[in-house]
Amino acid sequence: MARPEMKPAFEERMRELLPDKEDFDKYNEIIHQKPLNYIRCNTLKISCDELFSRLKKKWNVVQPYPSYPEIILIDQELGPGELGNAIEHILGYYYVQEVCSMMSVIALDPKPGERVFDVCASPGSKTTQIASMMQNSGTLIANDVKLDRIRILAANLERCGVMNCVVTRNDGVGLCIRLAENNFKFDKILLDAPCSGEGTLRSSAKTFLMWNPKVIKKISREQKKLIANAIKCLRVGGSIVYSTCTHAPEENEEIVDFALKNFPVRLEKVHLPLKCRPGVNSWKGDSFDLDASKLCRIYPQDNNSEGFFVSKITLLEEVKE
Repeated sequence: MARPEMKPAFEERMRELLPDKEDFDKYNEIIHQKPLNYIRCNTLKISCDELFSRLKKKWNVVQPYPSYPEIILIDQELGPGELGNAIEHILGYYYVQEVCSMMSVIALDPKPGERVFDVCASPGSKTTQIASMMQNSGTLIANDVKLDRIRILAANLERCGVMNCVVTRNDGVGLCIRLAENNFKFDKILLDAPCSGEGTLRSSAKTFLMWNPKVIKKISREQKKLIANAIKCLRVGGSIVYSTCTHAPEENEEIVDFALKNFPVRLEKVHLPLKCRPGVNSWKGDSFDLDASKLCRIYPQDNNSEGFFVSKITLLEEVKE
């Protein structure tokens, strides 16, 4: 099978984001390699130590981040479906989750007893991670718009033993509007927004073919609507993590810049166990009025991972309509 190649327009954009030739070459090499096999221990059902002990009897397992023992790497080749068919997975002891995907919830840092909203929740990797960090206490609302995605979300919540979650099926913008109108506010909100998926090339080769610059502009408009209405659902002092699995500044820094310019919010520094690069301050003639050092751009060549973007903002005062 022929190796998929970047479309010329996408390559041009990535070379602009990665101007160092050696850096770009490393990126171009790793996006054609399979991603590593990461899982996350579901501490609602088993301790990290106990799961690690069970798994090391069958696989070569590593806990690469001492401060986050729930992140486990299976450091070997696996057969098709081997991770998903293992008894520990069926019992909900772990969730198969790429390491980048775990970073937005680590940045959100949900606590037991809080009220948390996962705006675009399916298939449930981050929702189950939030519930685990909340220790199944407090209130977690997980929303998605499509029924088939809701079914997958509900199945994963059940398998992982999540008990503090209400699942809703709504358009994200519409639900945020109704929640704000009823003064239903959250301590923390995760907006892991639908995006162009540029960071998923390693696991989804079809992204090479599907990438389209017109789609980026369309998605960016939708993302602005989502973050604008999600912010209105925060309590004062509450935080929202905005994340994507794309490198496009139109879907990342532009969205954060939009939030900072239109709402009484403060950009927070993101601290994560992966190597993060700062955001960009300008793109294609547009300047972003933000402290780019507080943003986190995750590139595949830095962590042998997928690509990701993470940001965090805090609401400083009530949003006036």
